[in-house]
Amino acid sequence: MASPEVHVRICEQEILKYDLEIKALVQDIHQCSGPQSQLAALNTDVKQSFHLLRMRIQDLEQMAMEQDKELDKQELMGRVERHRKQMMSNQTAWRKANLACKLSIDNMEKQELLRGEDSVVRQRKLTKEGLAQTSSGITENLMSISRMMAQQVQQSEESMTTLATSSRTIQETNDEFKTMTGTIQLGRKLITKYNRRELTDKLLIFLALALFLATVLYILKKRLFPFL
Repeated sequence: MASPEVHVRICEQEILKYDLEIKALVQDIHQCSGPQSQLAALNTDVKQSFHLLRMRIQDLEQMAMEQDKELDKQELMGRVERHRKQMMSNQTAWRKANLACKLSIDNMEKQELLRGEDSVVRQRKLTKEGLAQTSSGITENLMSISRMMAQQVQQSEESMTTLATSSRTIQETNDEFKTMTGTIQLGRKLITKYNRRELTDKLLIFLALALFLATVLYILKKRLFPFL
């Protein structure tokens, strides 16, 4: 059975793999020139990679919480936080690449439309329906960006909650250690006190016994040898 260190190393290797996959897909989105279906396929792959990356980061966090040594736990939690920040950076790059790609595709489509039609046809096409469709597309893009930003805020809140929980756990553990230390010191003082009292009691008993024996000898001497 593999050791915990091996599991941690394998987990971080997979996190690195998904991170590189996401960076490569974001670069493909930057270079994508259409059509929209190709961009949608790339975004599906990015979402899948983000899902797998998030799961592996959560696995690494669970391994950190299961560490016996507090120092090892804090070190692993630091790695988890770095991976989360890198993931958030990738999400920001992904959103920017999406927005730039959509704008580029829209411009190319408009240019092709303008090149393929004469002035009369262009005037006919620029109707209220066309303007409404353009407005709808812009609104959809804005809603998509808004949803992405909401997801980013939610993930940031989850990260803050995790950090607060870890801080409380560390503080509670520190308080328990202080309480145990005080109890041990009190027990040590009591043991020392009892040992001293036991030694005093033994000395008093010895002196009382010696006094008793001396008294008995004195009485026997007076009874048996009254003239001595």
